[in-house]
Amino acid sequence: MRALEKVLLGDNRHLNRRDVSAQSGVSLLTSRKIWRALGFPNLTDKDLFFTESDADALGTITGLSREHGLTEEGVISITRSIGQLTDRMVAWQIEALVEDMMTNKGYTDSKARQELLKFLPELLEDLEEILIYGYRRQLSAAVLRLALRSEQNDIDDPTLLPLVRGVGFADLVSYTTLSRRMNEQTLADLVQTFEQRCAEVVAVGGGRIIKTIGDEVMFLTETPEAAARISLALSKLIKEDPHLPEARVAFVWGRILPKLGDIYGPTVNLASRLVAVANPGDVVTDDSTAHTLADDQRFVLTPRDIQDIRGFGEIRPVGLTPGIGNELEIDFE
Repeated sequence: MRALEKVLLGDNRHLNRRDVSAQSGVSLLTSRKIWRALGFPNLTDKDLFFTESDADALGTITGLSREHGLTEEGVISITRSIGQLTDRMVAWQIEALVEDMMTNKGYTDSKARQELLKFLPELLEDLEEILIYGYRRQLSAAVLRLALRSEQNDIDDPTLLPLVRGVGFADLVSYTTLSRRMNEQTLADLVQTFEQRCAEVVAVGGGRIIKTIGDEVMFLTETPEAAARISLALSKLIKEDPHLPEARVAFVWGRILPKLGDIYGPTVNLASRLVAVANPGDVVTDDSTAHTLADDQRFVLTPRDIQDIRGFGEIRPVGLTPGIGNELEIDFE
């Protein structure tokens, strides 16, 4: 383990919290805040847990404030984003590698995890390169969206949320019942297939996955038309997949508040409420979004019965089906 630790950290751990704070020129209080923001527990002066690379990273993080004028709150928020996302990422990657070894090499779960410890050093450089590539590509895409999409006139109105976007949800039908009947592996395969299908459809449609929660996926789009096309494609492809139950899909075009990598606001809440009242296999939206799409021949809009939606009162859902024009082309091969 010490050899693997040296490969991953650049050295064996030999510094305590005061050592690393002194080397980076940062107060102990600030270093503790940053360490917690990365998702790690508090340590004592007796714990030799750090290396020179930790001191370097601490200096880089605090340099965002010292050299670039960011507030401490902003720096901590950025650090927390890295800690939370990389924690999930490495857990995902480890499980993917273990599953791959079990499938292709016939290892048991415990054997695969033992072998992975030996195999990781061979992968480290490639994994780091892919991570940096993915980060820069995603940042480039975000900057492009920022440059191309200037928010309009009323943005300075303090009563309005800052961004107008399409928010959609796809929800598997009868997931709770199915989860009780399936063994763990079958359930894991179902969830993985669902998430993979959704991720591919949303990406092809020009949207972004905001988060997945087992049987539900939330996505974001730059236009109402993109939200509609993605929603129709999701419903169709999930319905046609023999390994998945039917899904309900709903989307709404409206104002949102982006925060900490998530999105908030009445638009998000309404889309979530609508997917809960949709019929299996249906795609629905609200009347306001339907009005925005009314002149687009690619969509057929059918008003439904008024429903009492929790938190919104009486809302008339509008069903969406394909009209005239090309649907999203999804190639899973």
